[in-house]
Amino acid sequence: MTHPGYDLLARGGVPVVLAPMAGITNRAFRRLARENARAATDGAATGTYVTEMITSRALVERNDETMSMIATDPDESPRSVQLYGVDPATVAAAVHLLVAEDRADHVDLNFGCPVPKVTRKGGGSALPWKRGLFRAIVRDAVAASADASRAHGRDPVPVTVKMRTGVDPEHLTYLEAGRAAAEEGAAWVALHGRTASQLYGGEADWTAIARLVEELEPYGIPVLGNGDIWTHRHARRMVEETGAAGVVVGRGCLGRPWLFGQLAASFTGRDVPADPGLREVAATMRHHAELLGEVLGPVTGPRDFRKHIAWYLKGFVVRREIRQGLALASSLGEIDDLIAQMDLDQPWPGEVSEGPRGRTQPGRRVALPDRWLDDPDDLEGFLDGISAAELSVSGG
Repeated sequence: MTHPGYDLLARGGVPVVLAPMAGITNRAFRRLARENARAATDGAATGTYVTEMITSRALVERNDETMSMIATDPDESPRSVQLYGVDPATVAAAVHLLVAEDRADHVDLNFGCPVPKVTRKGGGSALPWKRGLFRAIVRDAVAASADASRAHGRDPVPVTVKMRTGVDPEHLTYLEAGRAAAEEGAAWVALHGRTASQLYGGEADWTAIARLVEELEPYGIPVLGNGDIWTHRHARRMVEETGAAGVVVGRGCLGRPWLFGQLAASFTGRDVPADPGLREVAATMRHHAELLGEVLGPVTGPRDFRKHIAWYLKGFVVRREIRQGLALASSLGEIDDLIAQMDLDQPWPGEVSEGPRGRTQPGRRVALPDRWLDDPDDLEGFLDGISAAELSVSGG
């Protein structure tokens, strides 16, 4: 009998997971990525695409923005939602809502976010240090899914864990947390090979991923690798070098949604589509902006698209005034006019467009609650103020 985590990966057709990214992995981007995967595999594979990070408390309180963020397209399968939280009861209630109301086929728990507004509350990549709390959140989330699934005559909705290697090199948590996640019923563990203190700088430690694969082998649970997957070649190399069951792709797909087509083709033994020239990139940009308009509205959509411009055009020769115009565009018409002014007969720029994208901040000291690192078993003074530690809005 295979572990449920492998069954979950099989639903996507390929062992490729889109990492949640705030302000990026909304319904428009997820649809664009799925379209590319399907086109490259004749409709045979899509992968698994996770929503932006959702705050458990905001979900339980049915915050309007949060409820819109968990919305999925009719053809999304599996429907994957990532939750953030620091209170086992609140996380469990959020999982129960998602399962009981049939809003998700997969729930991922965020223990990897390194940004200060999350870690200073004891959440994200800071939380696994408090091993009892970490274990309780995973245990209660899995139990809530099982209870709600049973009550509605469904198979248990799998709960997975995404985490980093630790707070910093002196406070590594990934091996103990991985074992705890496996023992408490997580369907898979995804490991970003960086500590919280590294943020997004430096290189991901793939040897840590390999070490976790070895550590969790007795449990039969799949381990997914995350970090520095910029091309389909990096993804295959990570699997080969670490023994990971699959890959989680984050910043490598920024401005490159066709990467999911290349990944899907690679993992299914098909010919990998070539990297596109500027004409094809411009068509994808326009389609992305159009999808954002459908999801976010004709005013907000084109404006939200602005953040993607530099990623799409990285390495191409495009006049500064055109780039600046796209960064200020507020309608599809303006985007069309500016694209028409580009020299579209440019091939893929090569390596200059294949390296780090998005956030590349160097490491720094992690913002944490007072005396957080003193004792991994001490929660005095933290749980008393748990309501303050739960963020009130989503998207972190």
